[in-house]
Amino acid sequence: MLTEKETPQSTEVLAALRQVVADSYALLGQTHICHWNVRGPGFFALHEAFEQQYTELFTAVDDIAERVRALGALAPGGLSNLAKMSQIDEIEEDAPAEKMVKHLADANRALVANLVVARNLAGEADDDQTEDLMIERLQVHEKTIWMLDSYLVH
Repeated sequence: MLTEKETPQSTEVLAALRQVVADSYALLGQTHICHWNVRGPGFFALHEAFEQQYTELFTAVDDIAERVRALGALAPGGLSNLAKMSQIDEIEEDAPAEKMVKHLADANRALVANLVVARNLAGEADDDQTEDLMIERLQVHEKTIWMLDSYLVH
């Protein structure tokens, strides 16, 4: 049952935003694991790049969760709950650096797909603030994908 504030469109926007929170948090965790465990000739560059990425993601997750709250819903939380919700696969701790980079590029692509869904639903619901936030996040993740993919070119 919908509350007075909720419409079918806003319910869809909230569900999409909650998914983005879960996937963003999962990507943050995956990026942090890669930061901790990367090894090899590209260690210094990747270690620093992964740190920049997870630090940026930490702020982004907070912004998205606060948007969920501003729309009148509760933000998802708890590691087991977020893990169940997330559509981001986990990487093994001992993965080689190149596999880490590919994994994070693919995880960013999965998040981009959910950001597009949230952006489109927000647009249909005339929710400009959410739409703008999703566009901003899309720009960040598309740039991250480009950078990660560029590292993989031989």
